Formats: sequence, structure tokens, C-alpha cells
Amino acid sequence: MLSILQCMNCGRQYPVDEVVYNCADCGGLLDVSHDLNALRKIVSRELFDQRLGSLERPYNSGVWRYKELVYPDVDPDMIVSRPEGNTNLYQTSKLAHWAGVETLYLKHEGENPTGSFKDRGMTGGLTQAKVLGMTRVACASTGNTSASLAAYAALGGLEGIVFFQNKQIALGKLSQAIAYGATCVQIAADFDRNLELVREVGAALGIYVLNSVNPFRLEGQKSIMIELIQQLRWQVPDWIVCPGGNLGNSSAFGKALRELYELGLIDRIPRLAIIQAEGANPLFRAFQKEFEDYQPIHAETIATAIKIGNPVNYPKAVRSIEWTNGVVEQVTDQEIMDAKALIDAQGIGCEPASGCSLAGVRKLVNDGIIKPHETVVGILTGHLLKDPDATIAYHRDQLDSIKAHYPNHIHEVAPSVDEIARILSNGGEHELIR
Repeated sequence: MLSILQCMNCGRQYPVDEVVYNCADCGGLLDVSHDLNALRKIVSRELFDQRLGSLERPYNSGVWRYKELVYPDVDPDMIVSRPEGNTNLYQTSKLAHWAGVETLYLKHEGENPTGSFKDRGMTGGLTQAKVLGMTRVACASTGNTSASLAAYAALGGLEGIVFFQNKQIALGKLSQAIAYGATCVQIAADFDRNLELVREVGAALGIYVLNSVNPFRLEGQKSIMIELIQQLRWQVPDWIVCPGGNLGNSSAFGKALRELYELGLIDRIPRLAIIQAEGANPLFRAFQKEFEDYQPIHAETIATAIKIGNPVNYPKAVRSIEWTNGVVEQVTDQEIMDAKALIDAQGIGCEPASGCSLAGVRKLVNDGIIKPHETVVGILTGHLLKDPDATIAYHRDQLDSIKAHYPNHIHEVAPSVDEIARILSNGGEHELIR
């Protein structure tokens, strides 16, 4: 076997065919640990480049193109894939100028099948559920995970179960979970309590848990890093900037970069910047104290995808920051929505949480941490249509405590050519970035 489960704290190992999420000895989080010495003889840039554009499963997936780095021993017939990945890398001079850098790319994970990066993790998690012979899978969710789990469970022939909090759920996400046939349970508790509940229910009823505490989820999410570096023709950027919620992505990114470096596929490790919403910032607070004190908080932010006050992957995110000489920053809801409006106005579009990436780049440049000449890749985690209500409310200037600095007003006129002409003569292509 080329892979085992290994505790990140004490090193205890478990076989990959055991249902386990935390170490039985110390409670530590588990990694899917690959035999890099063996893989060094197998993987290469050329191997992955040859698979680009493949029409054959599983290599038509932007996750399973890198199968050897995700789950090398799995039988391809067991893989549950839509396929996912193969998301675009955008470069716009206007956003780069606004953020204060010469070269800025945005990798849009909202282009995955259910509209978020969660599909990359879910193909790994559902595949492992099939390998283990599970019949039911479950998650707690602020929205995106539930949509992805519901879709992949249906595709794989398993029952999907999702736990939501009973307020502040983006309807675009809830509608997906319902449409894909999952059993949806709304609970009078926040995400952090729902995560505790889903783990308790999973243990009691033999249901496989697919939140990001599941290490096979994070293996799929590693492919975001591998793919973006391949898209840059294996040239490593200076910075990777991403939103931080439950910290699964940032945990996966650090692991991917370290493995790529140890395998010789990249010649240096870029720095990682994790950006949290000011109202959901436990990692940022701990970073300010050099990670010597961590305290969960009650989370409040318009960016529902990252409204998490006690992220389960906190230890792995800290490890990623240490491995990459990274930083953690916070941005306000105002900064998030302004950055989102500018991304949207470039024809790219994203959900509110993704605005953290662009807002974070600008803030880090202003603070002198990111230098203007450095190459930056920001991660957009979700699709614009995940939360259309927030978008419309912003442009109508109807969000509490948030001012629409870059509004695109809706014009209301009488059914008259003259009236329409008046609007159009004053409009044209207006400049949202100023």
C-alpha cells in the first residue's frame, strides 16, 4: 500500500480501510500519508502534462489527473467523479492595479460542478465511502458542503444527509441540497455545534462523516494547488491567498505544497496567506499571539461560507502557515463585499467569502507584507449564484452596516424611448474600479 492514515501529532498509524477521523491515542487530526519515496519513481510533470485534456475517466477530472498524489491505491472503478476541477485561472490588470500588485491571478473554484471547491474534496470523500462499503454519508454545513455532498452521494448511489443551522443559510446552497435528494435537517444551532452533532450521530448510526475532519476530503482539495501550478507551467508564484473558514483548504494547500517540493515537482514553496472575516477570525487572533493561545469565538459575518468560530482543521492550518512561512489576516464585511463587487464587475463573479482573497491581497500590500512586484494567486472558493441575495442587496445599498462603494444601480424608467435614451446617454460602460 502506498498510503496510510497517520496522526499529525503522535504519529500513530491506521490502515486506510478503517473508519477513523481522529487518533485514538491523542485525539489528533489524521493525514493520508503517502509513500513519497515510492511515488518519486512514478510521478513527474510530464506524466501530469500528458493527461491534460484527457477524455478518459478518471483523468478527465482535475482531481484524479493527480491520482498518485490523491489516492494512489484506489481502484479507478470505485472513483465517484462528475468530473470536477479543471477550473480557470483569470488574470485582470484592473484587479491587480486595485490590489496594488503587478501580477494577480484568480483561480475560480466556483466553476466546479456544484459551484464550489467542495467538489474536489467530495470526490475523494465519496470515493472512500464507496471503498469502505458505506451506504450513508453526512455533513454539517453552512451551504457549500451540503450541496456537494448531496450531488456526489446521489451520483454514487448513497444516501446523503445534511445538517444546517436554522438561520442565515444562503438559499442558493440549500436549494441544491434539496434538489439533489439529500435528507435535509435544520437544527437550532450554529455550524460548530452541528459539526459536533453530525459526528455523534455518525458514530451512533454508522454514517460516514464527510466534513473536512475527514482526511480524504483534504486530499482532493490538494489538487487546487497542483492544478494552479501546472497551469502556471510549473512556475511557482510568490503568494497563495485564500479565505479561511473551517480551514480545510489552507490545510490541504500546505500539505500539497510540501509534497510537491519533496517530490521535486517544484523548486520552492510559495507563501500562504489565509484571510478570515473580522467576525469569524479565531485563526487570526491566534496568529497575533504566535499561536500560543487559541480561543473559539461566536462567528458573525455576511460571508456565510466562512462563518465558523471553531474550525476543526485549526492545527493543520497552523502547520501550513509554518511550512510556508505564511501569514493570517482579517478583513471586514465591508472590505469583503467591495472586493466581491469588483471581481463580479470583471465578469468573473464569486460568492461573498471569495472576496476575502482580493481584499486580503490589497490589505497585505498596503501593510508592506506582499510586495508590488510579487506574483500572487488568489483563490475564489464559490460561484456568484451561491448567494444572489447578498449581491442584489449590496448593489441596492440595503445591507446593514455595509455601504455600497461600487454599486451597479438598477434603473427604473417609464416605457418610453426618450426615457431609456436618457439613461443610456448618461451611462455607457461605467467604471466600477476607481
